[in-house]
Amino acid sequence: MPSRRVPLRRQILSSQERNHIVAPQTEVAELSWTQTDERAVDTIRVLAADAVEKVGSGHPGTAMSLAPAAYLLFQKHMRHDPKDPDWAGRDRFVLSPGHTSLTLYLQLFLSGYGLEMEDIEALRTWGAKTPGHPEYGHTTGVEITTGPLGQGLASAVGFAYGQRRLRGLLDPETPAGESLFDHTVWVIASDGDLQEGVTSEASSLAGHQELGNLVVIYDDNKISIEDDTDVAFTEDVLKRYEAYGWHTQRVDWTESGEYVEDIAGLDAALTAAKSETSRPSIISLRTVIGFPSPTKQNTGGIHGSKLGGEELAGLKKVLNFDPEQSFVIEDEILAHARQVVDRGQAAHEAWNASFEAWSAANPEAKQLLERIEKRELPDGWETSLPVFEAGSSIATRSASGKVINAIAEVLPELWGGSADLAGSNNTTIESAKSFIPASRSTDKWSGDPYGRVLHFGIREHAAAAITNGIVLSSKTRAFNGTFLIFSDYQRPAIRLAALMGVPSIFVWTHDSIGLGEDGPTHQPVEQLASLRAIPNLDVVRPADANEVAWAWKTILENNENPAGIVLTRQNLPVFDRNAAGFGDVSGVAKGGYTLADALDADGNPVTPDVLLLATGSEVEIAVEAREALAADGVAARVVSLPSVEWFNKQDAAYRESVLPAVVKARVSIEAGSTLGWREFVGDAGRTIGLDHFGASADYKTLYREFGLTSEAVVAAAKDSIAASK
Repeated sequence: MPSRRVPLRRQILSSQERNHIVAPQTEVAELSWTQTDERAVDTIRVLAADAVEKVGSGHPGTAMSLAPAAYLLFQKHMRHDPKDPDWAGRDRFVLSPGHTSLTLYLQLFLSGYGLEMEDIEALRTWGAKTPGHPEYGHTTGVEITTGPLGQGLASAVGFAYGQRRLRGLLDPETPAGESLFDHTVWVIASDGDLQEGVTSEASSLAGHQELGNLVVIYDDNKISIEDDTDVAFTEDVLKRYEAYGWHTQRVDWTESGEYVEDIAGLDAALTAAKSETSRPSIISLRTVIGFPSPTKQNTGGIHGSKLGGEELAGLKKVLNFDPEQSFVIEDEILAHARQVVDRGQAAHEAWNASFEAWSAANPEAKQLLERIEKRELPDGWETSLPVFEAGSSIATRSASGKVINAIAEVLPELWGGSADLAGSNNTTIESAKSFIPASRSTDKWSGDPYGRVLHFGIREHAAAAITNGIVLSSKTRAFNGTFLIFSDYQRPAIRLAALMGVPSIFVWTHDSIGLGEDGPTHQPVEQLASLRAIPNLDVVRPADANEVAWAWKTILENNENPAGIVLTRQNLPVFDRNAAGFGDVSGVAKGGYTLADALDADGNPVTPDVLLLATGSEVEIAVEAREALAADGVAARVVSLPSVEWFNKQDAAYRESVLPAVVKARVSIEAGSTLGWREFVGDAGRTIGLDHFGASADYKTLYREFGLTSEAVVAAAKDSIAASK
């Protein structure tokens, strides 16, 4: 033990000694903490060690040292019903350091969520309910997938956002703490979480928003994979959070010079945190990782590795367990812990009685809640979608803004905003107030804690993580906006949205070198291809304003996965769908469709000589090339392909009707990396794109200089025709 630290007892402690150093229940009258509770906590420690030992990998240390804190939370503080994990009135729990998944799994086991001992034994194995990190939708009771550190805490801020917005939609007049839709978002976070930048972004916003429904237990154990965190992390975390505007408390189980698990002290801190309604709360809980492992506690060796046979046996001796037995829990202990089921059901029944009274008094709000819970859209909502005049010219980012504002009145569950780019992203619902405390109002923005215009500041990563938390926890539909280039900052959260199947919406504008003079630092080149590489993410790049409307329609009708809508800075023509050969805009919903078919000299459809495939602003170029090719006697079909993902979901017959296999001559046009287009154009096809960085100039110059022109498409089409013969 380094001498600069408070010395702790490292020797094996007898059961009598251990019971003596646990703070007595009399310190807080409301707390009942018995010998049975203590035995349950010790059982958790042993089971965590057993599970990692059996599989040979994992993270036992934190699960062991956090056992009393997690047990206290699930047994004494959280409002939850293990028999109905989706109960709307429940508190939410987020385990941000997902690597210590056993911290959650063992509470779900003891609380009766459906995990049993065989599931603990199967930790990190194929098909188990207990994967290496908790996965939303895979294990009952897991509220969110927390893999990369920081994502859980950042998304939990979104949970708190969602709770406040939903309360504002359904029950805004009830005093704070008395609404059926008030609940607490509990988080356990680690040193690693608090080192990640996304938690700084999100925590700053949480303080700004005065989210009194958010409580974080920060496990300050000062150990990470590289052992002592002093090599990289020495700041005063609570001072940082105080500066963010949080309510801060410290519970130090080492302050006496011995390791004293002061349960009453932590209980009092949790109670105080929950009572603080005007600020989010963080409790710095100083623990010793791996306690009471005889020799590996307080070392990096117990963070991410099994204890080993000798150390595990020593642990069991310390805690009065049989070293020869594994995965054992006494019937009395399990029965005692599962009494939380009865307490949860009683709380649920009381809530239901109040809910019935609320429903009778608020029938319209109840209908809205039911619709949101089912993620259903109201009948006829699509009639509010704007139709843009053919022949006009409008940037797709502007069209998107008009769509958002047109549908906002009929979709109160739709809300969102931008990462300080509202005027550029066109993400503001103009009739709505900002989702900020009224005291945060500015000359331009009027604040209301229940508003629907989100301001993320220049925090793209947090914007994405918070949006995930909002959509996941409240089932409202939230969106966030930034430039496409800055999707790079959002990627971990985008990936988790796709992994969880959460229908978050990302609005990405300034989608290509078409943004012009800002230059190559802001001009996305590889982003479209790299985003398309993320499984279960829909990337949608509409070609004109009416495609934008249909893109929004299709995105909102899908509840299975996230989508990003990719929009231009520059104006684009609105296509005349009544012109000869042009297809209906409803084809957008299928991801790809014949926008302008090949025609003979008399205007009759013919088998194309060449297929021109394009997305977004380059569809206009393809249409111009089609006309030029027709003048040369070449029949070209223009295929608008706004979403590769949607198109690939169509059946083979439809895809063949759009891209007939007999037509080998093909050209793709997109102002970005050509990666991925070979799949569509084949060996005889040609790709026109940008496999290099851009430059600073007006967009017309850039398109000309980089060969994104109708002339280049015509040449490539003729070359492909020759190659296909």
